[in-house]
Amino acid sequence: MKVLAVTACPVGIAHTYMAAENLQKAGEEMGIDIKVETQGSIGAENVLTEQDIAEADGIIIASDKEISKERFVGKKLIVTGVQEGIRNPKALIERIQAGDVSVHQEGLVSPEEVKQERKQKENPIYKHLMNGVSYMIPFIVVGGLLIAFALTLGGEQTAGGIKIPEGSIWKQIESLGNTAFMFMVPILAGFIAVSIADRPGLVPGMIGGYIAATGSFYGSEAGAGFIGGIIAGFLAGYIALGIKKIKVPKAVQPVMPIIFIPIISSAIVGLLFIYVIGAPVAQVFEGLTVWLSGMQGASSILLALILGGMIAVDMGGPFNKVAFLFGSAMIAEGNYEIMGPIAVAICIPPIGMGLATLLNKKKYQENEREAGKASLTMGFFGVTEGAIPFAAQDPLRVIPSIVVGSMVGSVIAMIGNVGDKVAHGGPIVALLGAVVNVIMFFIAVIVGVLVTAFLVNFLKKDVADAAPVHQENTDGGAATSKETSEQPTDQGEIHKLVDITATNLMETNLTGSTRDEVIKELIEKFDAAGIIESKQAYKQAILDRESQSSTGLGMNIAIPHGKSSAVKRPAVAFGIKRDGVDWDSLDGTDAKLIFMIAVPEESAGDAHLKILQMLSRKLMDEDYRNQLLEVTSELEAMKLLGEIQ
Repeated sequence: MKVLAVTACPVGIAHTYMAAENLQKAGEEMGIDIKVETQGSIGAENVLTEQDIAEADGIIIASDKEISKERFVGKKLIVTGVQEGIRNPKALIERIQAGDVSVHQEGLVSPEEVKQERKQKENPIYKHLMNGVSYMIPFIVVGGLLIAFALTLGGEQTAGGIKIPEGSIWKQIESLGNTAFMFMVPILAGFIAVSIADRPGLVPGMIGGYIAATGSFYGSEAGAGFIGGIIAGFLAGYIALGIKKIKVPKAVQPVMPIIFIPIISSAIVGLLFIYVIGAPVAQVFEGLTVWLSGMQGASSILLALILGGMIAVDMGGPFNKVAFLFGSAMIAEGNYEIMGPIAVAICIPPIGMGLATLLNKKKYQENEREAGKASLTMGFFGVTEGAIPFAAQDPLRVIPSIVVGSMVGSVIAMIGNVGDKVAHGGPIVALLGAVVNVIMFFIAVIVGVLVTAFLVNFLKKDVADAAPVHQENTDGGAATSKETSEQPTDQGEIHKLVDITATNLMETNLTGSTRDEVIKELIEKFDAAGIIESKQAYKQAILDRESQSSTGLGMNIAIPHGKSSAVKRPAVAFGIKRDGVDWDSLDGTDAKLIFMIAVPEESAGDAHLKILQMLSRKLMDEDYRNQLLEVTSELEAMKLLGEIQ
């Protein structure tokens, strides 16, 4: 028998992992194949796969917060509180064994139906458009780079600019690049249609896209461009989809997708474009291109501001994609000065955030500083998504900073007539020779990056001190190595519990007789060590957490914890209450082993939460708990806690 489980609690620290540990142990003792997914503050771990779910005989959700159940459609499912996972894991598994469990949403056939329902809720227009764009972009990139290589390596300076000699191999490479560009609009239209009508939409979509891009079909010097391609793609897709729905004799059904649907829909789309749609759209697109090409002064600056902001605001999301598509389409029309500011804006968020982590390390945890190095690399290659980890952790400060930086860079690029012949961004395109006015390109990037880095560091607060605290002794000299070791280190990256605790944060004989008195006693330890700025603010964070559910976990354990802006750096205080104190524990036992966790409110790292996970699981070992209860000094406690890693 195979049983799956998901554990979670509102804060996602201790209860989550203790329930997981108890369920795992119970399953192993009962000879049951069990896998437990934890949804804690560090995110989902040991995630259940589709194969796991398909093979499972039953699922247990032990959680005090809402857990999505859609993936468990058609499976026997128990939904209960996290406390039951801690206290009665065997009973929960026995219910699965006995079959005393209802099937979740029995009326739905399978999880695939749920997935399909989700897809239907998505914006279909955007989904179809992005499908076409995703297939179109490689053609633009390849075409642009081939042309850039040819001009850089085989071009000769003439009075009319850089020219490639006729008959040379570089002229042939330039022709290959131009050929790739020819496919742009047909591919865009074809795969929009495929997204709507599946494979029967491909042929009419590509034919419609080709006609849209070729003005001679409808008496126009210029084609209808990417706008016409989008119209052709949607038109072909929905016409093909409509024909698919027509009921036909069974004998005809096999050839409908390969003969009748493509032929009929291609004819309809082609004739509509030739006689009705093509010329008007071509006029609109030609006018738009002329207008954009002639933009000067305030109007061009406004366009640069809009494009720069769109690129940065969602870092690869819908706004970013729309601006990118616009710039890519202008490349195909020979207007490179629209893609120039976009290429600058693309790389500013990741490079700017990477530089920010180097300029002021005190404002970033160790894991963020490591992410900053990766962000610099991604920015060099024009991957805006490199800034996403920073924006996800601190959106109110990061997003405005990267938007302002990208807008500044875009405006400088527009004023400096920066062009980009490739649908891509970042310094890499400049080094490959695809950028027009390279010097201004790098000036725009540098200024935008500096604006982002300085602005975000101005807005962010210090999250930790960069080095261990060194105190002075009573003789006025430097602290001894013993005194220094009594300060918890602040390394950002935490691998063991003793990284965030110290002997001066321990008390093996707590004197408080109530929960609040013990809390106050341990808070005094934090205050004396300089871990917190305000005892009252941190105490309120602890009590707010207790109001959600008791942190008395049972088995004589309590792990009070709270996030607060009053906390300077992650730390753990440990105390022993020999005769116990009422903590409203799950199993009614008094708390004797008390671990208090202090976490900065703006701490972006999750290493300390991993320590809490290990701590919760280690405390499930009864022998280990007994050893802790027997320690008589802070040094003994520190040595024993060193095992948690």
